Amino acid sequence: MSTENLPQSPEQPPRKPRVAVVFGGRSSEHGISVVTAGAVLKAIDRTKYDVLPIGITQDGRWALTADEPERMAIVDRRPPSVDLLAESTEGAVILPVDPASREVVYSEPGSVPKALGEVDVVFPVLHGPYGEDGTLQGLLELSGVPYVGSGVLASAVGQDKEYMKRVFTSFGLKVGPYVVIRPREWEQSAPNGDKGAAARKKIVDFAAEHGWPLFVKPSRAGSSIGITKVEDLSGLDEAIAEAQRHDPKIIVEAALRGREIECGVLEFEDGPRASVPAEIPPPEAQAYYDFEAKYIDSTPGLVPAPLTPQETAEVQRLAVDAFEAASCEGLVRADFFLTEDGEFVINEINTMPGFTPISMYPQMWQASGVSYPELIDRLVQAALRRSTGLR
Repeated sequence: MSTENLPQSPEQPPRKPRVAVVFGGRSSEHGISVVTAGAVLKAIDRTKYDVLPIGITQDGRWALTADEPERMAIVDRRPPSVDLLAESTEGAVILPVDPASREVVYSEPGSVPKALGEVDVVFPVLHGPYGEDGTLQGLLELSGVPYVGSGVLASAVGQDKEYMKRVFTSFGLKVGPYVVIRPREWEQSAPNGDKGAAARKKIVDFAAEHGWPLFVKPSRAGSSIGITKVEDLSGLDEAIAEAQRHDPKIIVEAALRGREIECGVLEFEDGPRASVPAEIPPPEAQAYYDFEAKYIDSTPGLVPAPLTPQETAEVQRLAVDAFEAASCEGLVRADFFLTEDGEFVINEINTMPGFTPISMYPQMWQASGVSYPELIDRLVQAALRRSTGLR
């Protein structure tokens, strides 16, 4: 029997890839992550992607949130919170535990769990521990869900300033002088019972060799949170206590005289490329480029940085080298000092840099000819090209 004259069923249009934007988290950078998520949600191409916003509260609950990016902004100098955006105070979003399924489920006490549909890729815009440090990436690997950005190892290396510097040194990248104090060193007592005396002496000896001021930092935090510029011995104990509020392991760095230069790296189809670099001028109201200068007072950067063509090419090369050294994927912002003798010293990388409207990473790519929406699209497409697991 011929089927030529039978009515044909219209073909269903292909389903748009579904992107889960995951934000918030348990770190001290929770609020900045929410601001970043708002910017991503506002800019992502809705004609190309379906979007599912998922917020992680500060106590670790995965919450379903409204898709309202206008509520994810700093107001009256106060960052937003997932707790204020969550649709329920008890409901939880549950990722698949079977790599063969990408079905996300929403569960509330006393109610039948509700399927939210499949997720094709996760865009984890979390900053700091419990999100940017390889922990979330490991969870997504176990779930078999592709995600934007670096994998477990690169994320962990990019979060821990000590091991980041060790990796860079092993690949021939120059880093500044530093000393690390681990938690157990603070527990060791001197013969007179002075707890932490040996650790404190280690820092004092470092200062005697490299001079003051020093920067005392949490080893595994970002956004300049918990960092103190210490001018002399009198401020050391307070700086140590502030850093330990965010991380029991601290790193102490010698101050480097020079210009602060940043460079973005983005994964294209043919490999990573560097953006035009930017320069961070010294803020007028703060002692250095701290959290307030970055996100509250919005100290503007110079994009592109006023460098010679040779300096620009060199910092771009070094930024890509850092990306490759740490086995990064997707994106990185690499931060350098251009010292007074004309040498670039790498300070750190960020495997998930800020994506707020004032953040340097999207500004550098905008100046390089890649708009904010295109930047997001390229990151999602790079994640969709990769498989989870060993690669």
